Amino acid sequence: MLLWCCLVPLVALASEDPAIPAHVQISEGPDGYRLTVDGHPFLIRGAGLADGNQEELAARGGNSFRTWSTGTDRARVAGMLDRARRNGLMVAMGIEVARERHGFDYGDSAAVERQWKRVREEVRLYRNHPAVLMWVVGNELNLESRDPRVWNAVNDLAVMIHREDPHHPVMTTLAGFDPDLMELIRTRAPALDLVGIQLYGDIVDLPAKLERSRWTGPYVVTEWGPTGHWESPQTDWGAPIEGDASRKAAWLQERYQRVIARDTRQGLGSYVFLWGDKQERTPTWYGLFLASGESTPGVDTMQYLWTGQWPRNRAPSITPIAIDGKQAESSLVLLPGQRVTARTTSEDPDADRLTFRWRIREESRATTVGGDAEAVPPAVAFKGEEDGRGGISFQAPVVAGNYRLFVEVHDGRGHAAYANFPFRVAASQ
Repeated sequence: MLLWCCLVPLVALASEDPAIPAHVQISEGPDGYRLTVDGHPFLIRGAGLADGNQEELAARGGNSFRTWSTGTDRARVAGMLDRARRNGLMVAMGIEVARERHGFDYGDSAAVERQWKRVREEVRLYRNHPAVLMWVVGNELNLESRDPRVWNAVNDLAVMIHREDPHHPVMTTLAGFDPDLMELIRTRAPALDLVGIQLYGDIVDLPAKLERSRWTGPYVVTEWGPTGHWESPQTDWGAPIEGDASRKAAWLQERYQRVIARDTRQGLGSYVFLWGDKQERTPTWYGLFLASGESTPGVDTMQYLWTGQWPRNRAPSITPIAIDGKQAESSLVLLPGQRVTARTTSEDPDADRLTFRWRIREESRATTVGGDAEAVPPAVAFKGEEDGRGGISFQAPVVAGNYRLFVEVHDGRGHAAYANFPFRVAASQ
């Protein structure tokens, strides 16, 4: 692995010249690796962010965000970077690199060369912007990959980026890791300055994974958050059981304090997933915000972890939904049109008035991996009577199938919590 430095003079972090890049460097000292921006220590307190919500990220104590692709829409990307600079945020610039699981052949030298040239153009477009922190070459290229030549291509890209842009480190991100993968990185992609590690429920095993893989270089946790849908408990028919918003917030705090913050030798910070909303098995599984824009308890937790201070007004808490007293782990099967009662409880730490919103959606049929695009499952009309205190009596759908009951609780101050419950409708139980 190459730890690089540059002989050009350092520039002030507060420079107003948009054509002068920040000089970002990784160095190794007696206490481990350090990331600096224009000579100043920089520990990444970041989130994954495609568009929007920059201002709240900065207000909550974040100092950086990462993206997954860049492209050549210079006006859009330059606008994003200018906005980041105004908000005091540095950007880890994601560069799209083709994945083998999507059909790309790393044995096709012409296709690899076209990709190399396209990436070079993207780097040339944005390399001098002062909000650029580093380059993220590809995302989870190891997922469902068998051709080790992908890492030769990554190395060629890293070499090219260092030549085109001596101011910024280059990394790639990995979906988990093991000794064999890290050996491929060491031998086939030595030009990388660091790696991005993406773990969810198994982030608690990060120290052991590093030791087993003999990875002693620097890294950033580029994705982490709730327990993933692939590693969660399931119903008897295979529907993953999602944690509620309060439980996820507790996971964030425990995982950050126990794992991420403790590694001061190799870890350079992290990007929590996701500062926004995203459909991935459900509309709420990974996003820290609802699609309607409200922040959830996880956002409050990240503010506390980044600043040591809870916000003045916090999101409400919530408990798991129970249907007729049963939890989701019971693999509940209902008859068509059967009337049942669902209940959750919620408290607001600021005594704000709470309102509940219930809906039923068809269960997702998606089988995608790696965050590939999914459609939000359609909502299902249903009849229900709410009690205004977190309870609802409703009739199950009349069509047999797999469904999920969702509830949101809103405080009227821009904050919310949520929970959901997968269930099945069948002609007989």
